[in-house]
Amino acid sequence: MKNAFPWHVVVFLAPALLIYSLFSALPLMDTLRLGFYSTNDAGAYSFTGLANYRTILFDPEWSAAFWNAMWNNTKFFVIHMLLQNPIGLLLATLFSLKGLKGERSYRTLIFLPTLLSVVVIGFVWQLILSPLWGVGESLMDRVGLAEFFAPWLGQETTALLTIALVSVWQYIGIPMMLIYAALLAVPEDVLEAAHVEGASAWRIFWQIKLPLILPTLGLVTILTFVANFNAFDLIYSVKGALAGPNYSTDILGTLFYRTFFGYQAQIGSPTMGAAVATLMFLMILMGVGVYFVLIQRKLTRFAL
Repeated sequence: MKNAFPWHVVVFLAPALLIYSLFSALPLMDTLRLGFYSTNDAGAYSFTGLANYRTILFDPEWSAAFWNAMWNNTKFFVIHMLLQNPIGLLLATLFSLKGLKGERSYRTLIFLPTLLSVVVIGFVWQLILSPLWGVGESLMDRVGLAEFFAPWLGQETTALLTIALVSVWQYIGIPMMLIYAALLAVPEDVLEAAHVEGASAWRIFWQIKLPLILPTLGLVTILTFVANFNAFDLIYSVKGALAGPNYSTDILGTLFYRTFFGYQAQIGSPTMGAAVATLMFLMILMGVGVYFVLIQRKLTRFAL
């Protein structure tokens, strides 16, 4: 009986495995397969190998849009890395301090936008930043900054940055809460010993707390990478599928939408859309792979 097969494990894992296979693994495999096909005018599928990928990467009509979306996606991710995660770390550190009044209320208010619909967030910020009926200009006028107000969502140079800042504002609560939980898990006896030795709060943070929460910071980084290279909903709700002005806010998600479903004068192609989705998947897979190979191993060795 010692070597009996653990059927109870299979019974408990089977529902989750079945759901994951039907709604995640199988669609992913079918998308990868569909990228190797093309359709004719009659809608018949034919195997074309890497033709779709050569078209997207090297054909001038497709490659310009793809690399523009890739570059915008990279900028979108970098903005989140430089603003969202450091501010989240700062807020989590402040909230982890003992004796801070109203700490729970502040945490709730900062995390609240994360729970709101992206469509609502996009619509509200469009109203705020509208140069015609928005309240943004009047609010800046009250603090003497009205001369700096501009139609940021309507300018090619500022549209992507503006949407990225809105996204940072909405989702900053996620890294804040993850890092806050990690800081609370730091052993209290270690901190007390450092206080007894006369270490300052700044030194305790840099030499004790920060090294101990490095695995969480790594997790936040990879979650930010995956989320931003899967981004679509906020840009679509604010700028539509064309991701204007002049595709200045176009990212891989909106490019995939136009390619797969079609939009206005562009005819949708499931096979080309599957190729774009596959390239998105490979980009995310490469980023996650680099994280686990180059970063996670070092963090594991550091923890040991």
